[in-house]
Amino acid sequence: MDRFAPLARFGGRLATGLLDVTRDPSALDSEGFWAVVADFEGAVTCARFADVRTVPELPSEPSTWRGPRPTDWSTSLDREAYKAAVRRIREHIAAGEVYQANLCRVLSAPLTAEADIEELFHLLARHNPAPYAGLIRLPRHGLEVATASPELFLRRDGSAVASGPIKGTGRTEADLLEKDYAENVMIVDLVRNDLGRVCVPGTVTVPDLCTVEKHPGLVHLVSTVRGELRNDAGWPGLLSAAFPPGSVTGAPKGRALQIIETLETFPRGPYCGGIGWVDADRRSGELAVGIRTFWIDRGANVLRFGTGAGITWDSDPEREWQETELKAERLLAIASAGRYVIHST
Repeated sequence: MDRFAPLARFGGRLATGLLDVTRDPSALDSEGFWAVVADFEGAVTCARFADVRTVPELPSEPSTWRGPRPTDWSTSLDREAYKAAVRRIREHIAAGEVYQANLCRVLSAPLTAEADIEELFHLLARHNPAPYAGLIRLPRHGLEVATASPELFLRRDGSAVASGPIKGTGRTEADLLEKDYAENVMIVDLVRNDLGRVCVPGTVTVPDLCTVEKHPGLVHLVSTVRGELRNDAGWPGLLSAAFPPGSVTGAPKGRALQIIETLETFPRGPYCGGIGWVDADRRSGELAVGIRTFWIDRGANVLRFGTGAGITWDSDPEREWQETELKAERLLAIASAGRYVIHST
């Protein structure tokens, strides 16, 4: 297929035949099948497709992806800058301004003009399968995104809504600390409050708290928050209440976002935003938190990838840096087809 042809893939769905693109999330309550990318900074792109068909989740042919060299990756925050930022967040916590803040960095590597994000998506599907994997390719609109996200941001089925925040990551369950469990509970409370703004009072529940989930190369602590959406609240209200995702911001969310803006040196873009699909006809949809996510920046001719960690008072700067390395290691190795080295910029 033409690498410039617009398309979207989620699970076993392939959407083609682009009809229109809008920045207005109210379109998600209209009609048709939509692919959605919401940048962490707030820009929302909704693309409606005419044709949606079922396809195998794994490609029948090997990927022809040609990624960057393993030594070409650079990072927006190097090791010492990241650790210094962790210490600064701990100062904010000590001052009582915030309980937790998520600190991220963006990795970049040069890419050839021939690189096709769909081929990277196929490679990820084979070597790092994920429950909320997705692909959106809209080159003329500046969107070429492939995600291997393990985290549910928002699922909607009629009036039923759910979120599945992740907090706590290790190579094995034995690596998870008391700090990870406390952090997960803290973010669950934040997500409960977010959904409570648009759900029927008394319907927001937490059926699963701090469940250990195994993923390729690591484990996560995952919780589930559910609620019943009010009749007067559609996708715009739901996104307004819950965005950006609580697990990649902090608590309280407003102050955490202010701190993030002062410490991070590069915009997150689709990383830590929302990526997924909406079937407006069936009043259903599923958006992932945009973690484990690659995107192509054609203006700079680079491939980008984000990684981060949640910082609390108990955080050790070196351990938090290592967590960002763990989250990036496997996926960057896949994208580069080998081991990688990160250089500071």
